[in-house]
Amino acid sequence: MHSTAHGLRSAREILVTGATGFVGRRLVASMGAGVTKLSTREIGNTWAEALRNKKCVVHLAARVHVMNDASSDPLAEFRKANVDGSLTLASLAAQSGVKRFIFISSVKVNGEHTVIGKPFRASDEPAPQDPYGVSKMEAEAGLREIARQTGMEVVIIRPPLVYGPGVKANFASMVKWLQRGVPLPLGAIHNQRSLVALDNLVDLIITCIDHPAAANQTLMVSDGEDVSTTELLQRMAAALNVPARLIPVPQRAMEWGVALLGKQALAQRLFSSLQVDSQPTRQLLGWTPPVSLDQGLSQVAAFVQHTHVN
Repeated sequence: MHSTAHGLRSAREILVTGATGFVGRRLVASMGAGVTKLSTREIGNTWAEALRNKKCVVHLAARVHVMNDASSDPLAEFRKANVDGSLTLASLAAQSGVKRFIFISSVKVNGEHTVIGKPFRASDEPAPQDPYGVSKMEAEAGLREIARQTGMEVVIIRPPLVYGPGVKANFASMVKWLQRGVPLPLGAIHNQRSLVALDNLVDLIITCIDHPAAANQTLMVSDGEDVSTTELLQRMAAALNVPARLIPVPQRAMEWGVALLGKQALAQRLFSSLQVDSQPTRQLLGWTPPVSLDQGLSQVAAFVQHTHVN
């Protein structure tokens, strides 16, 4: 991992929003002392003050994908945070003389699933399927327009599922099932999914802070090794040093059963493919993910086991 932004730019010249989140905490820790941090709630005048003398903004703060959204108008809520908030901050950044604005978007701008062997690319026509993906797409479009009007460089990064120590949601549930030795009917899933280890995403963000070739690019990122749900469970179990109790129920039967329970969103994550092509990012920036998939899973296992012990 890079200890600072390649040593070419002082951490004091960098503002990170969403600094207390899953990615933000790791990013700030990797960059060392001096980076200016903003939580999601710090807005208005705080932004203008925080942007003074900054050269780069890394914008992580967002209203993230919510599985069971209780809002009466989810898209309006996502737009308020992810579009209006992002564009207000970017406009202020440009006025303050910020040279580069790094926006962490999402693969959901591309869509929800791919055909095996036909990964999403940055150049694809956006096809978001939910309010979160729509809000990220609209934010991207607005940021590109701000870049065009002001000359501030914008870098857009679209990660797939990010995993690492402290990961929550479905990935955390999967780890718990494996730890408890719960038999899972997921032993015959033949999809392909791209993931990105937390350390790999952080390393790419730091690379993009001052890499000349990153200016005004939209970048896909992944570990570079795609796996099926079955293989992911097997390798996570190996990292945890527990047996993977996977029952080879035919995928079609599983899809039918989960659909019957009305769990379409869960079915999509378990059974569909979602691959991204991160090769152009590697070639453009001369970048290689520092952590392999198995190393990333081992980090998750070590964190879970240490937390359990304590």
